[in-house]
Amino acid sequence: MRRRDLIVFVGAASVLASFAAAQQPKMPTIGVLVVGSPASERFWRLFQQDMRELGYIEGRNVRYEFRSDAGQTSRLPSLAEELVRLKVDLIVAWFTPAALAARQATQQIPIVMALVGNPVETGLVASVAQPGGNITGMAAIGAELAGKLVDVVRELIPASHRIAALANVPDPFSKPFLQRVESDGAAAGVMINPVMIHSSAELDAAFSALEQETPDALIVQPSLPIRRVAELAVRYRIPAVSFVRDFADLGGLLSYGSDEADAYRKAATYVDKILKGAKPADLPVQQPTKFELVINLKTAKALGLTVPQSFLIRADEVIE
Repeated sequence: MRRRDLIVFVGAASVLASFAAAQQPKMPTIGVLVVGSPASERFWRLFQQDMRELGYIEGRNVRYEFRSDAGQTSRLPSLAEELVRLKVDLIVAWFTPAALAARQATQQIPIVMALVGNPVETGLVASVAQPGGNITGMAAIGAELAGKLVDVVRELIPASHRIAALANVPDPFSKPFLQRVESDGAAAGVMINPVMIHSSAELDAAFSALEQETPDALIVQPSLPIRRVAELAVRYRIPAVSFVRDFADLGGLLSYGSDEADAYRKAATYVDKILKGAKPADLPVQQPTKFELVINLKTAKALGLTVPQSFLIRADEVIE
């Protein structure tokens, strides 16, 4: 091949390669922002699995930027800002503090909530039916479930009359969480003792203080370090319950809450719709429709607690 022909050939090939590259669809980048908790590991595993089932394979047609606050919620705003600087196409936020940080960082990039507690009360969306703005996804009816746990405790321990509520103060969801526990406690004739936790460093001291007048049970806000809470509850022989599945898995007495696997699957479908052109403002927020009761029988035995047979029959899973 003559030199001139070679130059023409190379030039044509370069143009064709550039044209082919231009025809390739842009690989979307999804930012994922989570509160550092053992439960977030399960979310991340299930969410990626759900995305794969929808056809999104990491490195092939989607890219993830995962950020965790590692148990320090004060880091969430800077992590959210980092995702915005990376120009991600969408942000998935797990739990209320992460969603609030994402909203503060951007009003343009779509945000999909993955089980965020009471998004209307915390100001994330205008309404469930018409969220408005750039946020939609899965709402966790956490406050209602926190109140329901008062009834669950009363059924499990009929003699209970004093229940402590362990609240994570930096999480804005702590306000509706406590309000619902206290209102349902009052309706059931149960005294509720709020225990305010400002940082994980306060947990040991909080349980030590509870020992002076040990409550009959403890309702735990799930954005706290639940593994540590479960360990302390067993050490101080306090029946502890929460509304995230991982709490029972990690040694808590029981959990009663939404079917998280189903919720994460639906969150993934929101991501799929938005990446295909849907606007968050046009997608109503969904609330969980499936719930599960999980009992840790090993923990019950360690506490010297006999779980009624009726409870064991009702449970979706019994951990032995």
